[in-house]
Amino acid sequence: MKKRKQHWETVFNNKSPEEVSWTEKYPKTSMDLISTFKLDKSASIIDVGGGDSLLVDALLEEGYHDITLLDISEKAISKAQSRLGARAKGVTWIVSDIINFIPKKKYVLWHDRASFHFLTHKKEIQKYNQLVSNSVSHFMVIGAFSNSGPKKCSGLTITQYSCLNLSKNFEKDFKGLECIKFEHITPFNTKQDFVFSRFEKIS
Repeated sequence: MKKRKQHWETVFNNKSPEEVSWTEKYPKTSMDLISTFKLDKSASIIDVGGGDSLLVDALLEEGYHDITLLDISEKAISKAQSRLGARAKGVTWIVSDIINFIPKKKYVLWHDRASFHFLTHKKEIQKYNQLVSNSVSHFMVIGAFSNSGPKKCSGLTITQYSCLNLSKNFEKDFKGLECIKFEHITPFNTKQDFVFSRFEKIS
């Protein structure tokens, strides 16, 4: 886990958003899926592995005001804070490996486009499942590399998912509501295939 943190600190210290594959000018797929839940603007939302992505900006612009951004890289969070300027004070920032994260509250919405598919060991995936079971009160949006997507990202091996496998992974505690396939175009004009699923907590 220490090596994982060192890896991401190196990435965010040495590369600009234009030099990493996951950069989006606007996180349309995530925002479209989040909007389907018709959340109150006071709903607690966490973006897991948010790095210096623009999802937090988009959520703030939509008027959400209980936003948490978690990332393993302190440098990634520092970049996002610098970009937001004064608006950064309206966000809760957490530096943590998701596997070590101990939430202090429950979240109405859990969003993860960047962390889950980097878990490649069964015990870590099980720990993630337990974490979301305990920490999510209503909804979840998960984006992951699809079976036709890359097998590595940023030099690290990932776990690929189909819509079916993603749904089955969380079926003990979450009902799959929708799954879409998404072709992400990287800043250097290559294609990456994702699946994005939205879930509702089983009460």
